[in-house]
Amino acid sequence: MTLLASRDEADRTDPSARDRPADPRWVRPSVAALLLATALLYLWNLGESGWANAFYSAAVQAGSLSWKALFFGSSDAANAITVDKTPAALWVMSLSARLFGVGAWSVLVPQALMGVGSVALLFAAVRRTSGPAAGLLAGAVLALTPAAALMFRFNNPDALLVLLLTAGAYCVVRALENASPRWLAFAGVAVGFGFLAKMLQAFLVLPAFGLAYLIAAPTTVGRRLLHLLGALICTLLSAGWYLAVVALWPAADRPYIGGSQENSLWELAFGYNGFGRITGDEVGSVGGNPNGGWGGTGWDRLFGSEMAGGIAWLLPAAVVALAAGLWFTRRAPRTDRGRAALIVWGGWFLTTALVFSYMSGIIHAYYTIALAPAIAALIGIAGTRLWRARGNPAAAGTLSAGIGLTALTAYLLLSRRSDWLPGLSIAILVTGLLCAFLVFFASRLPGVARRLLATGTLVTVLAGTGAYTVATAATPHSGALPSAGPDMGRGMRMGGGGLLGTSLPGEELAALIRQDSAKYTWAAATVGSNNAAGYQLGSGAPVMAVGGFNGTDPAPTLERFQEYVRNGQIHYFLGEGMMMRGDSGSDAAERIAAWVADTFTPTTVDGITVYDLSR
Repeated sequence: MTLLASRDEADRTDPSARDRPADPRWVRPSVAALLLATALLYLWNLGESGWANAFYSAAVQAGSLSWKALFFGSSDAANAITVDKTPAALWVMSLSARLFGVGAWSVLVPQALMGVGSVALLFAAVRRTSGPAAGLLAGAVLALTPAAALMFRFNNPDALLVLLLTAGAYCVVRALENASPRWLAFAGVAVGFGFLAKMLQAFLVLPAFGLAYLIAAPTTVGRRLLHLLGALICTLLSAGWYLAVVALWPAADRPYIGGSQENSLWELAFGYNGFGRITGDEVGSVGGNPNGGWGGTGWDRLFGSEMAGGIAWLLPAAVVALAAGLWFTRRAPRTDRGRAALIVWGGWFLTTALVFSYMSGIIHAYYTIALAPAIAALIGIAGTRLWRARGNPAAAGTLSAGIGLTALTAYLLLSRRSDWLPGLSIAILVTGLLCAFLVFFASRLPGVARRLLATGTLVTVLAGTGAYTVATAATPHSGALPSAGPDMGRGMRMGGGGLLGTSLPGEELAALIRQDSAKYTWAAATVGSNNAAGYQLGSGAPVMAVGGFNGTDPAPTLERFQEYVRNGQIHYFLGEGMMMRGDSGSDAAERIAAWVADTFTPTTVDGITVYDLSR
């Protein structure tokens, strides 16, 4: 593994490596143990989540059957409509499904491996500026973040996004060592491909990356600006090539772009999945609060009941860590790499946290995984720096305050679930406050006592987030809105689906859908992507998602749907239609469902209304 390459090899390939002391003997086995433990945590009993997010699993199934569906991220192999994201995450899962067959493991294992890769990259990035102990602490914090355990065991695009952004941060750290335009360009490419995983969210790290290089790169201002311009071009090219291909591809020969109202990937990227998430002006969106929005905004949003369990455990400590790190490096030279690293990770943390806290559009609790690498890095960097400077009363006091604040945070979060491990919250609070007190006097303790105190403090500050992470990994999750924590899984239901739920058809209905399916382009059609995903996964035959994810896309129009029926391309229409359209978007799906109900005779199979469109 490159991460564990020998010291001599590192010296030959990286001149800056000669400036770092050789790693102690304990580093390699410790890193190996961390990565092995992370793999076990993220892979253990992974198949229990089944199809996880069936919306994406159905697209993986389609991509395993059709290269066009794979390229565009289509919901079905007949390419009626795409998912409402750019498809980079689906490319990985679909290729896995082509190699190993379509199933829960082939869909979810790549996500878990992305988690292991993210931990490895974070260790490598933090180690380069703050040493192996800081890197190991950062990696452990990331692995033990509940939102990370949730998403690295799930098949949403967030796992690939975090892996690519962490890779981008690593490349920036490398670029800062020697003012390397090559490594900065690699960072731009990583962020650009992050755009192909989850669109504009990937660009939230760019201000931090750019500011760190502009301030700290060891070269002239002119060269710094030139290097940043080159990296920006790389970002735009690695993100924009796919948008250009889709825009130039004849619309009649590709699937409709799900989530857009004009069959445009540009509209999807910068509207529904872009600035609309900030302003709340998302045409075609449904859900949220009746008066608009997705919950109250403000500085305390990340401590809300839904988001807090996934990310808030070390969030206050990260704020303290960033402030302390910048204060104690305020007199360092401009090119100080320790402070530059704080700008990289701290800028990532602040920008993303502010956007998540104040955005008015669609937001879900699991988005907070995007904060996890930055929080983990800040804890690792500042925590080890303050411990080494424990003889300084200011450093010891800051570290003590951070420990006490973390213990209090864990107590408050665990108290919200008083029915789960009721004694843990009190134990963490008492032990944490005791450790915080002793840490203030750590410089006066003998060596053995200091080591025991350091170990006990680490166990205490990670106990709350670690317990919640293990509980998250032990709970199967499925559906569109998974949540971190114990007993919070959303099981796939039998029977009717809906906007955010997915149903698997009963045996009789699945057999009916498969019957003569080879004679039709689509074995069935139904309103809403989650409904279609369940029927498709259960039957193995292409099912058209009328109206896309929300049922609000004008795909297909009523006239086009009637043409498909006349041409004998659709066998069945399933359900009465998902009538959950909001105040915006197309009503084509409602019109199609109404026309089918008025034109064809319904029957009931396994509790589902079925219309035979071939009659």
